[in-house]
Amino acid sequence: MTVVAELAAAQQSQFYIQVEARPSLEAAQERAQNYARQFGDVNGFFLGQGWYGIAVGPFSSYEIAQAELGRLNAIYSLPSDAYVENGQLYGRQFWPIGASLGAPSSVATPADILEIAEPRPEDNGSLDEETLAEARQSESRLNRVQREELQVALNWAGVYSSGIDGAFGRGTRRAMSAWQALSGFEPTGVLTSRQRADLLAQYNAVLEGLGFETYQDLTAGISIDIPLAVVNFDKHEAPFAIFEAGSDMPEAMVLLISQSGDRQNLAGLYEIMQTLEIVPTTGARSRTANGFQITGENNRILSHTEVTLKDGEIKGFTLVWPTGDQERRNRVLSKMQNSFSRLDGVLSSDLTPSSVDGVDLISGLAVRRPIRDGSGFFVDDKGHVVTSASLVEECGRITLNHEYDARLLASTEAGIAILKPVSDLAPSGTVTFAADPVAQNAKIAIAGYSYGGILPSATLNFGSVEGVQGLGGETGLIRLAVATQDGDLGGPVLNDYGQVAGMLVPQMEGEARRLPDSVTFAAKADVLQDALEANGVDVQVSGGRNVMADEDLTTLAANTIVLVNCWN
Repeated sequence: MTVVAELAAAQQSQFYIQVEARPSLEAAQERAQNYARQFGDVNGFFLGQGWYGIAVGPFSSYEIAQAELGRLNAIYSLPSDAYVENGQLYGRQFWPIGASLGAPSSVATPADILEIAEPRPEDNGSLDEETLAEARQSESRLNRVQREELQVALNWAGVYSSGIDGAFGRGTRRAMSAWQALSGFEPTGVLTSRQRADLLAQYNAVLEGLGFETYQDLTAGISIDIPLAVVNFDKHEAPFAIFEAGSDMPEAMVLLISQSGDRQNLAGLYEIMQTLEIVPTTGARSRTANGFQITGENNRILSHTEVTLKDGEIKGFTLVWPTGDQERRNRVLSKMQNSFSRLDGVLSSDLTPSSVDGVDLISGLAVRRPIRDGSGFFVDDKGHVVTSASLVEECGRITLNHEYDARLLASTEAGIAILKPVSDLAPSGTVTFAADPVAQNAKIAIAGYSYGGILPSATLNFGSVEGVQGLGGETGLIRLAVATQDGDLGGPVLNDYGQVAGMLVPQMEGEARRLPDSVTFAAKADVLQDALEANGVDVQVSGGRNVMADEDLTTLAANTIVLVNCWN
């Protein structure tokens, strides 16, 4: 008898639940492995014409297989097109890897299958279809993943607190007895098939109504289970397949991430993802050479992104879920993680910033923006920055150049803020403070990010000193005649020698007066020095020597001025 004939004979009168089919062997093996983590008896067969099927079984009759399909659907939410197939229609077996041709070693019997009929009235919910010996026998057929899942469910039920190891020791047996007692069953310490199904059904009840379906995106080359009752596919905009929220859960969103690339592209995507509004700044981040994970949380959403690089393809997903629904979110995330698999193909790798109605976008997704941008300047080689106190007040987070986190070291009544980088930072240059006070009518330059970081470096605005005190006689201020923008706030006032003569502060306006736009004020250099000295920051001070050319002032500004960002 030929090998093919032997296989056909072995599989005669056996039935399988065909879960799904894949157009490549690698994708089919990966999906079979994912299913094997959820339940046992997973097999893979060649279907012909380049397709590979993943199936559960075998079962001795069509009726038994159909009953098991109902049970698995209730617990795991199988793909909607899963169906019972006659085993003789399958070709060679590719899963489990190394499996011999012919039928798998065991055939399910009615004792292995959950009785899905409603309990008989005389049961009163306390009887079961298996004896203790039969329960032990059916339990012995569980694989490690199934045993671990039961421990997870027992932990969820509040009766188990030990490790999730798949070993049914004394702790697990006590937990089973406790659950049985709470559920009205005889506390034997061994769950019957029906009791296991009840426990898992309770554990999975949180997923009801989410509409989980296996979604195969052949354009992005990704297959994954998605809660399609709460999100709907919107569009492909490289490198994302975007699933927008439905009306029932407006905070929810799913992204499938797909692009070709290498480790450099992966690192770039890692940075870009953290600029999106759907990825809050607070949360854990981890990165390896071939992947990364980002978690972000605020008072509205909890976001999780995971991406891996394999064979020149970068693929992963993002799940965005409303804050306050932690248990269901964790279960949704776990289901998506366990079902994720790669198919052939990727989306284009272009990431193109754009703007719609003044909102900055990357691939159609809104980019997170700070609530305020302004300027500051490095005063020592440790990275301390001086800026305006009004720029950084009530900030949930402060960054330098959108990249480096900083904390507020001090804020003075004179409106001066001193920032310290959270991590070590070596600036390209530091400023020198003028030893002599600036004179009236002296030429000055304001250095700052006039346009809030739209331009890549600081700009210079030239003007003069109109007065050496404030309008009310304040001796710590100088009054300037120079045109400025909001982004210049906190920037240094430079004299002819490129030394700091002061720092730009907000206009001194009252309720009944409005000053001309060309009138601005700055805190004097000696006031800045006193604040720095009081907080243990040493600075350089020098007298005037050589007048600095405008192009040299521009270079100085590029090396010493920093963009200060205030975030919610």
